[in-house]
Amino acid sequence: MSGSGVGEEIGVQGARSRAAAVLRVRGRAMAVALLPAAAAVVLLAGGATGRLTGGSWDAARWVVTGVAVVALLCAAAVAVVITRARPALSPTVEIAERSAPDLYRLVRDLAERLDVPAPSAIALTPDCDSWLEDRTHPAHAPVDTPTDLSGTGTGTRHAPGPANGAAVRGGRHHAPAAPVLVIGSPFLWWMRVAELRAVLAPVVAGTGPASQPDIAAARRFVRGLDAAVALSGRPDLGLIRRAALVVVGRIARLMLRACGEHAALMERGVASAASERAQGVDYGLRIVAQEQVGLAYAGWDRLLTRVALPAWRMGRWPSRLDVGVVSALTELSRRDRLADGFTSRLGERPACDLLEEPGAVDEAASLLAARLFHGGPAASGPDWSPVDWQQYPEEVVDRKWRTEAARLHRVLDDMGVRPSARPGGSAADPSAARVLGPTLARVMDHLAGRGEEAGDALAAGISAEVAREEAAAVPAVPPPAPAADTAGDALALRGTDPLPLLPLMPPRTGRELLADHVTAMVCCAAVDTAGAAPGLDWLDGPALLMGGVRRTDLAGGVLSLVEDGDVEPLRTWLASTGVRPEKPVRLV
Repeated sequence: MSGSGVGEEIGVQGARSRAAAVLRVRGRAMAVALLPAAAAVVLLAGGATGRLTGGSWDAARWVVTGVAVVALLCAAAVAVVITRARPALSPTVEIAERSAPDLYRLVRDLAERLDVPAPSAIALTPDCDSWLEDRTHPAHAPVDTPTDLSGTGTGTRHAPGPANGAAVRGGRHHAPAAPVLVIGSPFLWWMRVAELRAVLAPVVAGTGPASQPDIAAARRFVRGLDAAVALSGRPDLGLIRRAALVVVGRIARLMLRACGEHAALMERGVASAASERAQGVDYGLRIVAQEQVGLAYAGWDRLLTRVALPAWRMGRWPSRLDVGVVSALTELSRRDRLADGFTSRLGERPACDLLEEPGAVDEAASLLAARLFHGGPAASGPDWSPVDWQQYPEEVVDRKWRTEAARLHRVLDDMGVRPSARPGGSAADPSAARVLGPTLARVMDHLAGRGEEAGDALAAGISAEVAREEAAAVPAVPPPAPAADTAGDALALRGTDPLPLLPLMPPRTGRELLADHVTAMVCCAAVDTAGAAPGLDWLDGPALLMGGVRRTDLAGGVLSLVEDGDVEPLRTWLASTGVRPEKPVRLV
């Protein structure tokens, strides 16, 4: 047996031993539940044979029998809840084979090379990760399940992904026996075909050790416990059901705690065995591909937090995030010498060519990303519309700046801060103020010389205004419905919960909001008085362009004004760029 074969066998044996330990926890729980019944049987048998008779034995017989009945009923209720509780599923974009025959063929050939069962279907997640997900639970049946990769409908089970979701698609109502392969959508656009195959090899190989019956049974048990714990914490339960499920949840949590370490070591053994099995498939390329995974994660994170998040906050969602990640990573490769040379791969065939309609898939994944990372609705609407990258500077960046500048001046109005007057006019003259309009000079004069006191008050006002606007903009929860599908039945969106599951960033502080709003006011003044233009930087998001070149030296002057009340650095910057702070700007 080869070294890799020995390593795989060791990993499988370790996983099986840990699976047996998990199942022993289940066995002990059953033994505890049956112990009163066993005692009752002994007492009843003793009474029937005439050996355990008398007043005290009769009383004990009735008491123990009653306890046994109650224990059995409770055990049955717990078992039913654990068995029927819906395990967590990841919200994904389901890919039918007719929409990606080449991708299905690649995965099927990979499974054959690894000599493991093929996954039952393929789905995409808007994240830089890939895994196998078990969807064999009866509660997951009402899904339009794409064709089984193996063509047989049989396979193995694997642990679920990290998020929750709901099945929303009708059609063929059966659950596949093999796990579903979930692929990070950024991988398809950034990686080349050979790199994707190398990255997926250890993932697909996981169907091999997972085919062991004891491992599959242990996984089902752990997933049932996890689902039962989650069910007991649902906020929409009635008083009686909540009380009953709290007891069930505590019991499930106790068993989950008892087998948690064994389950973690079991999964580690499965991963080790899968990695060993995949050693012989594109091993040299896997090293390069893993470097691309790290680069993709870095670029994807920057794209979401710096580029997509400002658009989401404006009620717009970029409809081509995966296309954007290629631009972001190309820019990152240009700036970072450690990534130098990675862009030379772009001449090879990208993995997204394995899709029949990559644009439709990208749009569906982009909408799902907005729902997962920001909590947007599951479908487009009047206040939640897509935006192309060509429209981003005008429809997101410029609108963002002017919205924040308008909010800044509204707060100043509420605080009673006088507007700036025209040269030679008086700020107390309302007509002069109307003609002049909102100016950057008003903001600078208010903060200059007393930055901490004035800044705190202004930051608090802006924070309150933002909180009110966000509270008013919270959409009503729509009923579950299929996602917009531009590729017919080839795509299905799994999960329609509008709440954010994986928020990207913590809430902004008042000082951060104040700095953003002052920056927005400066940018509006630059656009209106100095010929600047809104732009898009793939790694940093909204950008100010002057003479076609991005200006990156504005932040220092703004922070000096906001934090210290020192206006001179910003005045120097304005004078050097030709921006006139006394001129009114256009607001939304």
